[in-house]
Amino acid sequence: MSSIGKEFSFIIVAGGQGKRAAEGSASQLSKQFRVLGGKPMWLWSVSCALAVDSVNEIVIVMPDSLTESDKASLFSSISTFYKDKVNKNIKIVKGGEQRADSVMNGLVASTLPYVLIHDAARPFVSAELCKALMEKVSEERGVIPVLPVSDALKKIIYADCKGNSVYSSDDVSISAVNRENIFGTQTPQVFPRLPLIEAIKKAKNMGRDPKDEAEAWLLQECDLAAVEGERLNFKVTWAEDFRIAEGVINKMTRTGLGYDIHPLVPGRKLILGGVEIKSPLGLLGHSDADALAHAVSDALLGGAALPDIGVLFPASDEKYKGANSIELLADVVSRVREEGWEPSFIDCVIMAQVPRLNSHIPDMKSVLEKIAGCIVNIKAKSGEHIPPVGDAACIICHAVATLEKQK
Repeated sequence: MSSIGKEFSFIIVAGGQGKRAAEGSASQLSKQFRVLGGKPMWLWSVSCALAVDSVNEIVIVMPDSLTESDKASLFSSISTFYKDKVNKNIKIVKGGEQRADSVMNGLVASTLPYVLIHDAARPFVSAELCKALMEKVSEERGVIPVLPVSDALKKIIYADCKGNSVYSSDDVSISAVNRENIFGTQTPQVFPRLPLIEAIKKAKNMGRDPKDEAEAWLLQECDLAAVEGERLNFKVTWAEDFRIAEGVINKMTRTGLGYDIHPLVPGRKLILGGVEIKSPLGLLGHSDADALAHAVSDALLGGAALPDIGVLFPASDEKYKGANSIELLADVVSRVREEGWEPSFIDCVIMAQVPRLNSHIPDMKSVLEKIAGCIVNIKAKSGEHIPPVGDAACIICHAVATLEKQK
């Protein structure tokens, strides 16, 4: 059991068509599948669920057209983006015709006493908001995040009752609505699982199609509490919302560039990416001269706008003589996280004439990914006999790191 004292399933509702968000867009994908910040929108919610300790199960509700091949592809996406962080039970199930049907399918597939139900169209939900909701839920009480409505409200009724656009019809009745004590509701909404199943069943039996779980809950006069939501936790509904979301992402990511070069000499160990490689020549340096680890370190530091490793771990300091560069990289990752950034992807190039390195790349990836906590891609390139790399005088490494702002 967690420190909260309860176990939770995190249900991500991604079964809708998202047609409004596609209007005016070249993409015909449902909004939850459109790429946002380098990954499908639904994956952002998975990221949040993985970050909450008290969540022990994730249920993703996808469109009812889902095939077994689609399901395999979705699991592959999760594995690719969160390779070393998937420590929870994950299920993918089909949705239903209406939102309430999709939620019900997710609830039936869940196994834990409490559930968070979240719209995949809200990609920027934070773990902190989830924890605030989870702390307040009980066996009899649900909890929802809300925000006060800031816009002036109007009620518009079409005289012809044909649903013509309010922007093109002159025959409408417009009246003001008092916004006092009016709040907008967000997700995730948190409930005890079995009572919520009963509440949704009863609402459907009453001929009601609840727009969210709280509506079904209130129809049964159950106890409901609220916590303050987050402005960033907005729902991507219209095409303009997607462009706003992209703008948020652009401000939440950074890229850093790293470079290192060390001479090849006899009598030194050759260590790259924390892996010792048999070779008559090794890299010369004050530390273990792991040029790949150094390039990755500088890329991460650059993305976080921190000084490079030459400043942080100077060769003039005897403390770093013969230092293990993987340990220094772990220090770098810690510093980057202290600045509020999380490594999300690292791409590297090793330029070496000798020795051949391709067979060692999987081991290098494994070491670096464990330290950085993200996917690391590595390519080995020959010097093509062009000095200085090509005459085996040195090895050069380049790295590019993408960082995401921690929420």
